[in-house]
Amino acid sequence: MIQSMTGYGRAIVDLPSKTMLIEIRSLNSKSLDLNLRIPNELRSRELEIRKLVAKQLKRGKIDVSIYAQKIKTQSCTKINSKIIEGYIKKLKSIDSAAELTELLKIAVGLPDAISNEKREINKKNWAMIITGINKCLNDIESYRIVDGKAMLKDFKLRIAAIQKNLFRVIKIDPKRVKNIRSKVKKSMLSIKAEIDQNRFEQELIYYIEKLDINEEKTRLQNNLDHFLKTLKVKQSSGKKLSFICQEIGREINTIGSKANFYPIQKHVVQMKDELEKIKEQLFNIL
Repeated sequence: MIQSMTGYGRAIVDLPSKTMLIEIRSLNSKSLDLNLRIPNELRSRELEIRKLVAKQLKRGKIDVSIYAQKIKTQSCTKINSKIIEGYIKKLKSIDSAAELTELLKIAVGLPDAISNEKREINKKNWAMIITGINKCLNDIESYRIVDGKAMLKDFKLRIAAIQKNLFRVIKIDPKRVKNIRSKVKKSMLSIKAEIDQNRFEQELIYYIEKLDINEEKTRLQNNLDHFLKTLKVKQSSGKKLSFICQEIGREINTIGSKANFYPIQKHVVQMKDELEKIKEQLFNIL
């Protein structure tokens, strides 16, 4: 089942000390282009996040943003008693008459007397963040599948349109061959010279064979069938579809260059138009 490369996922993770907002956006790209915006406390986990996202999304321009949205009022303050006692002792040696309360006020304001400890992302909190990331990735995958289903319908319609034009080319082709024969004979008669009829027929057969499009018609039909079969495979394969699309284009172009017959050229133009629309859509297929 084909998938697009477009998607969006959002999750909110409530941790004991803060709320994390996780957003992941996905757009089309030839390869995996992964950009991360994460808080400093998650820097040590960056490689894990990259591996997790790359494994599930595989390809596309991916933007992962994690914000510490709200700091909750939980005290992380530590009073360093020994440092404060040391400050008071030194202050007493300077002014022995000073009251303890006044000395304590001064000591508390000195460096390292009180420290704010940053809460690290522990295993429990990290597991909650991973759950949030997985939710975003699953949302994106669901979006990609839904978008892919819409593209699948469009591909089938356009392949059917190319096949319809190919059938018309097949139907018209015998008339083209007769037309070539008639034109060549008229040209030869206009010269008013003696012609070896056997030699003329041999040369005419050789000329018509050079303009024969039976192989191209067969290969084009085979490539169209291959494209439709590839759409049905379980894993989305945009690169393979792009390759088949190139082969389809090659056969259509060859038919157009060999045909030299307006009724066929008209259908060739219509096939090219449908193929260009398929190519545009394939840029966004995983």
